[in-house]
Amino acid sequence: MAAITATEAKNKFGQVLEMAQAEPVRIQKNGRDVAIMLSPEQYGVLVANSNAPKVRPIVETLMARSIERRRSLYEALAK
Repeated sequence: MAAITATEAKNKFGQVLEMAQAEPVRIQKNGRDVAIMLSPEQYGVLVANSNAPKVRPIVETLMARSIERRRSLYEALAK
């Protein structure tokens, strides 16, 4: 990932846009990250992955079975 200072990003905005088409660009101010510039394609992948299930389907299936089998136990523990 490329890194650039906020001042350089301001002064070379067009160049930073070009850089972001190839890879994410980390923008830093006073030595700390303040922004990441991504291409629309990279952003789309990020959004698509964030909507993916966080738990694998088999784990969800096993958990549902456990709840069905031990419903009375779970209800008693919830009280």
